[in-house]
Amino acid sequence: MSKLIGLTGDEAIAYAVKQCNVDVVAAYPITPQTIIVEAFSEYVHNGEVKTEFICVESEHSALSACIGASLTGARVFTATSSQGLALMHEMLYIASGLRCPIVMGVVNRALSAPINIHGDHSDMMGSRDCGWIQIYAENVQEAYDWTIQAFRIAEDKKALLPVSVNIDGFILSHALEGVKTLDDKAVDSFVSTRKAEITLDPAKPITVGALCLTDYYFEMKRQQVEAIKESKGVISSVNEAYEQISGRKYGIIDTFGIGDAEVAILCLGSTAGTTKYVADSMRKKGFKVGVIKPWIYRPFPAEEIVKATENLKALIVLDRACSFGAPYNPLCSDVISALYQAERELKVINVVYGLGGRDIAPSDIRGLFEEGLEVSKTGKVNEPVKFVGVRE
Repeated sequence: MSKLIGLTGDEAIAYAVKQCNVDVVAAYPITPQTIIVEAFSEYVHNGEVKTEFICVESEHSALSACIGASLTGARVFTATSSQGLALMHEMLYIASGLRCPIVMGVVNRALSAPINIHGDHSDMMGSRDCGWIQIYAENVQEAYDWTIQAFRIAEDKKALLPVSVNIDGFILSHALEGVKTLDDKAVDSFVSTRKAEITLDPAKPITVGALCLTDYYFEMKRQQVEAIKESKGVISSVNEAYEQISGRKYGIIDTFGIGDAEVAILCLGSTAGTTKYVADSMRKKGFKVGVIKPWIYRPFPAEEIVKATENLKALIVLDRACSFGAPYNPLCSDVISALYQAERELKVINVVYGLGGRDIAPSDIRGLFEEGLEVSKTGKVNEPVKFVGVRE
């Protein structure tokens, strides 16, 4: 029977992993992710799962162990943050290149230097082109729901790609919410048992990760491009199946008030919740504003964003990471590329906010909506890229 449990974001991911009958977990602690693997190690210690828990000496080793285990056909999970994800960087590409359906919880945190343990998206944006499917959760319920769905997405034969489930450090990882959990049997039936067609087996030796130079390397990468592009269909299919057992509807993007909106804010993660709150209060006063939240960042939801913005006069894209030296920051660069491809001339403002965990207040978001409404009237963008909440 499903039940409501008070869980933090980290605990919700650990609980979801527990229900998914994972064979191997290899991980190294790092704030603010540590609670995920601490909670899961307690499940192992208490005999609540049959998982092989591998304590390793670094995040590079953690993902290396996950790759080896995944190649044997095991269901595999790990988790990390910030510098830990950066240390995994080499192995991120190997996991996707070898088509290992690993699921990883990433508790987003700022990258050093200077040292900062709080949440922003610098870590995952630094690895945005690593070939992983990337999901961003708005709240703890979504962290739980997406973690369960991630295993089925990753292991689908049409995808066979690793998946990261991203939550904002401390804002979600340490925030306690009531989570509507599913019955163990329902989750077990939903994720089933991984059925790998090709596995490492001493009785039937095969070569994995062989040298591949000018003769085939290009073709291998082309296949990866197609795989992640096609994974969008897999994600939608899994979303529909999950709605059947949970009653909760997910998709590639989420929108709020977008039907008649003239101005919208597009953002990832927990900021979408605050932005919806502000948009709702403004809409009650007659302002035509809305919110667009990509649940899926890779593959990038270009078609969905173009459709969601078709009636807008101005769009504000919030980036919680910098792309140093680039014309726009990472999320906005993708949005502008999508609009350009669709021959859309929508006015866009790129806003960098919340670096190193700095709060963005409802008053900041209201100010951005008001700026967008002014742009919608004049058609003039005074500052295409701006920083909100920083002392200058």
